[in-house]
Amino acid sequence: MTPDDVPGLLFAAREARLADMDALPLRLRSGSLTHSSAGLELRLAGLRRLLEGLLAGRLATAGDWPWPPPALASALAAALTELELAEFCRGNGELAETVLMGLLFHTDFIPGYVDRGVSEARAIGFAVDAFSADWQRRCGDMKALVEVFGDLGDLPKNARWDRLRGLLRSDGWQEVVRIRQLLEHLPELARIVRSLGRARITDLPDSAGQHTETVVEPSHARVPEARTVHVPDLPGETRGVCRSDRIARMLPAEAMLLGHPRLRLVWHARRAERSLLAYEDDDRMSETVCRDARVERPINRPKPDRRLEMGPLIVCVDTSGSMQGGAEAVAKAVVLEAMRTAHAQQRDCRVVSFGGEGELIEMDLPLDADGLERLTRFLGQAYRGGTDICGPLAHCIDRIAEARWQLADLLVASDGEFGATPDVVERLETAKREQGLRVQGVLIGDRETIGFLEIADHIHWVRDWRRFGGRDADSPVHSQSLTSIYFPGALRNPTARAGTVDARQASEAVRRGDRQGLPGRKQAPEDP
Repeated sequence: MTPDDVPGLLFAAREARLADMDALPLRLRSGSLTHSSAGLELRLAGLRRLLEGLLAGRLATAGDWPWPPPALASALAAALTELELAEFCRGNGELAETVLMGLLFHTDFIPGYVDRGVSEARAIGFAVDAFSADWQRRCGDMKALVEVFGDLGDLPKNARWDRLRGLLRSDGWQEVVRIRQLLEHLPELARIVRSLGRARITDLPDSAGQHTETVVEPSHARVPEARTVHVPDLPGETRGVCRSDRIARMLPAEAMLLGHPRLRLVWHARRAERSLLAYEDDDRMSETVCRDARVERPINRPKPDRRLEMGPLIVCVDTSGSMQGGAEAVAKAVVLEAMRTAHAQQRDCRVVSFGGEGELIEMDLPLDADGLERLTRFLGQAYRGGTDICGPLAHCIDRIAEARWQLADLLVASDGEFGATPDVVERLETAKREQGLRVQGVLIGDRETIGFLEIADHIHWVRDWRRFGGRDADSPVHSQSLTSIYFPGALRNPTARAGTVDARQASEAVRRGDRQGLPGRKQAPEDP
């Protein structure tokens, strides 16, 4: 044992009185030591009790607080309950520490108020009112954020509240609140967004992909079996001597009895008793028969792949002029739900908004001050652009190749009024085939279009999108799949691609008269 291992007994008793200090964060330690109220040990025990209650989301009654004194404790307990600070601080150590630092700051002025001639009750009232006013706005801001995003995560401890306060009072934030209320009528969007991503394998089947597996199943079959059958009197190989009544196989010694006048009667008696000595034949025959048997038989059958989910999100939003009104509101709801889901599940979220050629805006949406500012700016703007899907798709395909987004899926929200070029569609199909990319579409229109059907693996139809623009009207068509119903050969499937020729080949075929594979009239040679 070294001298360093020997406990110091001189100050052990005095240090034990300050044991509660070890449970407090560093900032609270310094604040508790320099506070003007009397009773350091009680103050440390009270702060520890308050910190544990805030982290648990449930404060003890004011009568059980070691500190502050009962009158001040009752007033502070009422203020904390009215502000619902315990609920906000649940599991958030940084916010709980900030609340207690504010409590120490304001209660430290009580002796100063009393020295100026104010009664102790009024001094306590001044301190508690100042503490409540300090947190009133901040709690209101947190309530507004909780109503939209639910759990705030690390936002309260990292946010600049002066910046957030201005943001939450802007017209853009009012649009965020309106879109959040709209999500209550679109619960299917949450399920779609949560199903995107390829970072984790689930137990749910994925109908879009399947593989062949070999399964051994019990079955019944006719199984060949070899057996030996005994056939009476069948000539065969001699195996020995036996007693029998077969005259043809009796021994010569028995045949000699027939020539004797008296012994032949013995022969007849032996024959009747089947006791003649005779050669024993191998009178058995081997044969193969089939019988029913239970066997294990391997069977190849298709099995759906297990669905992948979680992982990053890339949301591609159409901001063209045709999206004005209800379609615009639904598209904004898709963006807000993607941000909410990404925050709740700790996933990366990137939004790519596109309009006409060159009109492409890309932004990340984390739940922080910068992300909230981008969200309010995006949801507060109107849609007035053109429509060019090729640039955004090529940009998203390039993003999928990066390490951060290689497990992401693509969500496209649009009315489908666009068309991608064949080379962009081919690049998208290559990404699906080689990288496993999945494209989910949200159709905010009345029908699927060729352009949407060519890029999306599955399309969710928001049929009543007009209602979100102030028009109480349903879709005028009975089905979203009008294109695939009435123009089934218009899509770029493998069969259509194989039968498609370019303009030069088509022109040469017309000159030869080969129209639709039928012999046609060839052009007469021109006069020289």
